[in-house]
Amino acid sequence: MLRDTSVAGSVRFAFTDRHDGVSAAPYDSLNLGGHVGDDPAAVEQNRELLATAIGLRRDAVSYMNQVHGNAVAVVDGPWDGPAPEVDALVTTQPGRALAVLVADCVPVLLADPEAGVVAVVHAGRPGLKAGVVPAAIAAMRDLGARKLVAKIGPAVCGRCYEVPEAMRADVAAVVPESWAVTRQGTPSLDVPAGVVAQLRAAGAAVQTAATCTVEDPHSYSYRRDGVTGRFAGVAWMSQA
Repeated sequence: MLRDTSVAGSVRFAFTDRHDGVSAAPYDSLNLGGHVGDDPAAVEQNRELLATAIGLRRDAVSYMNQVHGNAVAVVDGPWDGPAPEVDALVTTQPGRALAVLVADCVPVLLADPEAGVVAVVHAGRPGLKAGVVPAAIAAMRDLGARKLVAKIGPAVCGRCYEVPEAMRADVAAVVPESWAVTRQGTPSLDVPAGVVAQLRAAGAAVQTAATCTVEDPHSYSYRRDGVTGRFAGVAWMSQA
């Protein structure tokens, strides 16, 4: 269920794999995405299992309605109604976990442990170009964050993310580090490299998972499988 867990002061980072849940094929088994066609009851049970695994109540874990934009929401507690349509969440509340769901896009976990600010970011190709990572960092700094640490989870690599030449040129014009080629020498984008460049430009200390979702059978991959589930990156501050 949990993999690549780490600690930075009072902050906890974790990513999930696709195992130890209750969803049936093709979502087997720890699908956390409620928008992919899976049984809603199975998704909710999987979210309960994740909350238990990280030692929190289910209602202490906040999800978002991801839309491939650059909007950011500050989280103070459980949503009063549907989750907002954003691609980054920020909180200063200990014991409030933030979750980002992916199946090839880049899950980014951010924190300033000293200032007590945590964020998660959904950074796909559109979000990379739109600047969702810098937007999340700006929101964190508005809340007092200064010394940032970042953790990047599994995502499709540049060798596997083939795109049309015009698309590569469009994104690379904004984030040059994303320009890449596949193993076959065709145009591609390296979204993780682009995200790393944006994080480092903002002064963040970055750790990467170096795991490609397309190549890793333990990860969900939309590009590999089409109809599939979503795994999560989760960040939270422990309660005193």
